[in-house]
Amino acid sequence: MELSPYLQGLRRELGVLTRFAPDDVVRVADQLAEALDAAVRLTLLDVLSSAAAEITSRLDDTVIEVRLAGGDPEFVVTAVPPPAETDAGAADAAAAGPASGDDAGTARITLRLAEGLKTRIEAQAAADGVSVNSWLAQAAARALDDSRSGRRSGSAGRSTGLGNRISGYARS
Repeated sequence: MELSPYLQGLRRELGVLTRFAPDDVVRVADQLAEALDAAVRLTLLDVLSSAAAEITSRLDDTVIEVRLAGGDPEFVVTAVPPPAETDAGAADAAAAGPASGDDAGTARITLRLAEGLKTRIEAQAAADGVSVNSWLAQAAARALDDSRSGRRSGSAGRSTGLGNRISGYARS
């Protein structure tokens, strides 16, 4: 989906608003429109992502995602097969661990991962003999249990003080 026509439409509307303004006001409006280009693109991406998530939440067997392809958003529609009540499904549910008191059912979440991490997760899930979904659910449960008990997964014997944190921001 090309966003440029929408941005050009906003610039045209700004031009219409300033058509009777003095030249210096028109120049400032043009400079503001140019400066806001990236912010408007990000806002449009956010709107598209929110719309895709809302539509997905209302569909039973379809997931709609917004992905960036060459800087332009692209909708990806994926059909999700309904969960089959098979022995493998029951094994995955049992492998996920006992249900805690706050589980009222299941919920769907969209998770974006780096391709390398996704490959490692798939390999480990296969090695453990469970589905990727079950493996991720188990990993999340372990992480939450570790955080409740004051432990950090993989950090036995290491300090968890401020020296281990990285903070800041990045600009692209």
